Amino acid sequence: MIFLEGVIKNKLSDKIYIFSDIIVMTPPSKINLNKTKTVLTVTFDDIDYHLSSEYLRVYSPSAEVVGHGPGQETLQVDKEGVTITNIQPTGNYAVVLFFSDGHDTGIYSWSHLHNLAINQVNLWQDYLRKLKENGHKHTQL
Repeated sequence: MIFLEGVIKNKLSDKIYIFSDIIVMTPPSKINLNKTKTVLTVTFDDIDYHLSSEYLRVYSPSAEVVGHGPGQETLQVDKEGVTITNIQPTGNYAVVLFFSDGHDTGIYSWSHLHNLAINQVNLWQDYLRKLKENGHKHTQL
């Protein structure tokens, strides 16, 4: 579920309209974790997206990773060997992923998973770039 909220100002009348809307994201039709617990496959609209546990860990939606506002993100390092140890459904809108490094506070909504799936190439390259810029090593650098 995505909650959108905002303000629109009418240029002709200078009236301000406040709007809010809820968009319901369709859940993935399948979620599968491979035997080595290193790849989570999520299926949206009959397309399988193979997301590594490292990728999911470094893009966790938790406050530990994204902070409490813009500019408060924390670069996640040394996560190459992390695995997913458990998957727990949360309502009808998300799952919590439990990782081998003890991280378990990210609630992965369907919309967050979908965003990670469709933007995987760009987000992964951005992550590797940030690692390099900050002097961290990775086998893909």
